[in-house]
Amino acid sequence: MDGPIAGFDPVISHLLRGSEHIRGDVGKWLGRVPDEVLWSGSAGFHAKHLAGSTERLTTYLQGRPLSREQLTAIPLEHEQVPGVTALIHAAFDVYDATVRELKPEDFGTLRYIGRQRLPVTAVSLAIHIIEHGQRHLGQAIEALKCSK
Repeated sequence: MDGPIAGFDPVISHLLRGSEHIRGDVGKWLGRVPDEVLWSGSAGFHAKHLAGSTERLTTYLQGRPLSREQLTAIPLEHEQVPGVTALIHAAFDVYDATVRELKPEDFGTLRYIGRQRLPVTAVSLAIHIIEHGQRHLGQAIEALKCSK
């Protein structure tokens, strides 16, 4: 566990620490794994889904709908791509920048998720992104361990 990040609201600081932990585990567990090993089981899917879902959920956190490109990419998450860890880091770069812009007074602001436009608060969505990320990273790590 790490302490607060100076200059940030404690909730924002906690969200940024969650992102740091995901990035650290990505580097530790997935960073040195060759693509052919990553994609030999379900680990590649979970890693790619981690990147794609983080990008999509962050778009909603920004108050925007998904683009045509984002919607088209969803069913392609099972397809192998090289350098999936770079995609994860890029998605969390955008997440971190978005979270840094959140203000405590914005935590209760509604954001709308998906085609059904499910209402959630901004802070709930920001927390969910980290929780969801940790879940899929854990699944990717476990899949790698089982493939050995």
